Amino acid sequence: MASCNFTEEIYLNEDGSGSIALQFDGSELMEFSGDAMGETAEKKLDTIYYFADFLEEKKDSIAALPAEEQEQLRQLEPYRMVMNADPDSLKLLFTLARDFTDLDQVEDSFNAFQRAGAIDGNQGSAGPSPADALPESTEVSYGFSNGIFRRRSVIIDSVLHQQRLDSLESGAMILSGSTYTLRIHFPKRVRSANTDQATLSMDGKTLIRQVEFLEYLRDPAVLDLEVELEP
Repeated sequence: MASCNFTEEIYLNEDGSGSIALQFDGSELMEFSGDAMGETAEKKLDTIYYFADFLEEKKDSIAALPAEEQEQLRQLEPYRMVMNADPDSLKLLFTLARDFTDLDQVEDSFNAFQRAGAIDGNQGSAGPSPADALPESTEVSYGFSNGIFRRRSVIIDSVLHQQRLDSLESGAMILSGSTYTLRIHFPKRVRSANTDQATLSMDGKTLIRQVEFLEYLRDPAVLDLEVELEP
């Protein structure tokens, strides 16, 4: 049995700005798959891929795409993809990250993660693409005002969501060991949170909530969160 692990990490400043990173760690899957995985990840990779550069480089071909596809690609402009792959040490990490001035700017990050993974796969990078890792049928929203942080997940397409769940059944044994970790770094100490399943750092400013990945896929609301900070 092997597992893949996802981490959603947010650094939040008092003025509502900050950064977000979504990371896919497929190292255990790489080890589990052995030679079969090695065939798709033949060389080491340690690079940062800026989508703004990609959009500039491919602007002529992008201009020929339908307007909707062009807009989806443009939404990737603020993001950067950090890729680390090493077939010798069986390391496989994909991290999609961006800075923001307001949390509203990152609400499409999960769909961006899929689009970024799809582009990465088309570029022939080492290892499997994480494009299909998170369900596009789910919409995540964030809010931060008056010292209160909120995270909400909503299933926006129940049919697609069920289809994605059905397609994962064949891999349930592997995914049963996988986790989804939410890690949020606040500018002040946490006064209260609407869950007793989270842990706090020693300084009280970082909240960590971890669930089984399959549990999150089946019910995205399991990571809904409301946190009140100290004045």
